[in-house]
Amino acid sequence: MSTATLRPRRHRPRSRTQVVRRLVQTAFLGFIIFAALRHSLFEETTTAASIDALCPFGGVESLWRMISTGEYVPKTHPSNLVLMTGLLLATVAAGAAFCGWICPFGTLQDFLTWLRERVRLPAIHVPDGIDRWLRYGRYVMLALVLYMTVSTVKLWFADYDPYRTIFGLGWIFEFNAAEHWPAYTVALSILGASFFIPRFWCKYACPLGGALSLVSYVSFLRIRRTEATCKSCALCSRPCPMGIAVEKADPLVSTNCIGCLECVDVCPRHGALEVAFMPSIWWKNLRGVFGHPAPAPVSQGESQ
Repeated sequence: MSTATLRPRRHRPRSRTQVVRRLVQTAFLGFIIFAALRHSLFEETTTAASIDALCPFGGVESLWRMISTGEYVPKTHPSNLVLMTGLLLATVAAGAAFCGWICPFGTLQDFLTWLRERVRLPAIHVPDGIDRWLRYGRYVMLALVLYMTVSTVKLWFADYDPYRTIFGLGWIFEFNAAEHWPAYTVALSILGASFFIPRFWCKYACPLGGALSLVSYVSFLRIRRTEATCKSCALCSRPCPMGIAVEKADPLVSTNCIGCLECVDVCPRHGALEVAFMPSIWWKNLRGVFGHPAPAPVSQGESQ
């Protein structure tokens, strides 16, 4: 995590891109809440899908179970596989933009950061060394969830998933502290941590985010930093919700990126940060390796 991310943000007008992003986030958040309310209020009189059927990670769990055992995970729905397929294709096209533009839990965490800044409370700085290791937590969670799903033949993570706990609205319509206290504890802990550490869940524990981060390595669109143009002022790192040291990208920004484009919007130097079409970069690198190798450096003695 770059220390630049801890400096106070300068108040600036929202770019058109960020206004659109906030509108898209709000729309999907509203849709999920509406779907959860409709399912909870009219479960006996309608076929309205629950948020379980609207979660693409359910497709990841189901597909893994089907590949490993040939069985289908109970409580999942074909819509999970459809959403998962669409999300994978979108990630190949544009990286983990789902996390920065659509995911309701990401939107909720962004709101908590906004709220903390409004009441002028400082963020908690996670030391760089600890932050580096904690970021592996997403992959550990992903492996654990997939393993337990195959072992138990059920959506094992559903009992602890903070997204499902919060947006399923069971804490409103079916509150049961004696039975669901583990889920409530996890959800409250994640919300509390996310209030002081921007996108805590996304950075350190989200299994879906871990999966999308891996797929993002082959994404067609990535944010690229041009060292010759960049002056390493770190302005781009300050608004990054994922705590990425964007000014140190060499040249591509980490696959931890959620595609919010905050860094691109605040960069004051034209061409220093831009969304690049990856196939052209891959081809250029391949030509450099196989077709046109870079000339060997010439020593001062040889040049005379």
